[in-house]
Amino acid sequence: MSEQTVSIAGLYVHPVKSCARIALNQALVTETGLEWDRQWMVVDEAGEFVSQRECPKLALVRPTLRFNDLVLRAPGMLALHLALDAIERETRVRVWSDELAAGDMGDLAAQWFSDFLGRGVRLARFYPEVQRVSDPRWTGELRALTAFADAFSLLVLSSAAVDGLNARLQARGERPVQSDRFRPNLLLQGLQPHEEDWIDRIMFEGPDGPVVLRLVKPCTRCSIPDVDPESGEAGHAVGDELAAYRADARMDGQVTFGMNAIVEEGLERRLAVGTRGQATIRFG
Repeated sequence: MSEQTVSIAGLYVHPVKSCARIALNQALVTETGLEWDRQWMVVDEAGEFVSQRECPKLALVRPTLRFNDLVLRAPGMLALHLALDAIERETRVRVWSDELAAGDMGDLAAQWFSDFLGRGVRLARFYPEVQRVSDPRWTGELRALTAFADAFSLLVLSSAAVDGLNARLQARGERPVQSDRFRPNLLLQGLQPHEEDWIDRIMFEGPDGPVVLRLVKPCTRCSIPDVDPESGEAGHAVGDELAAYRADARMDGQVTFGMNAIVEEGLERRLAVGTRGQATIRFG
């Protein structure tokens, strides 16, 4: 074991699953991750979640959080305003193998997303009383919760990993990419490329007291990093490059980039950009 000082270079939430992110100066840590992260989700008419995997245009839906509403904007669409504390009725939704009760945001929101995506969809809201538990095979004795994220409450990525990928892309004549392709909640400075792969815990000295994150599982990657957040169009350069050097034996050869994390200590405390922490590295 060794220790490494890190700092938070970026804090991000994605209020609507698979839509654009919001960069924050500080964020509240809750049971399901950062406050407002993945609290809404587009679903098909059967309640199955819809993502950039099949609808790359979701990347163009840009959220703004205000005092009591969420405002969504997309090219060619009037802004959609959603009250933070309101739903229209109850529904059932599915995220991968998890089926759970959720709120339906009503016909106006459904029509807005259907018009933009060109297919029939609805918008769901996570119920705070629902407890969606992350896989204990990875979290161990800690009962960790998540909202509409794929599987875990947080995603941690080093800025060095993104820089390393960009050096490889540019060497092949490809354009560099930003970290939003990988949808992290925390972007860390102070690490070597992919050193986050070997972090056990990070203790941050947040403005309200310590926040401890446990990094539990490498994040396996699908086609979403190949979606251009500016155009909403899918390519293949990022996936091709990752396949060349990020096949992970820990995940049976699947491509990984970044680490899924859970909250071990620090609920209702804040993290802020610039916050420093001590990372315990298993194999430094």
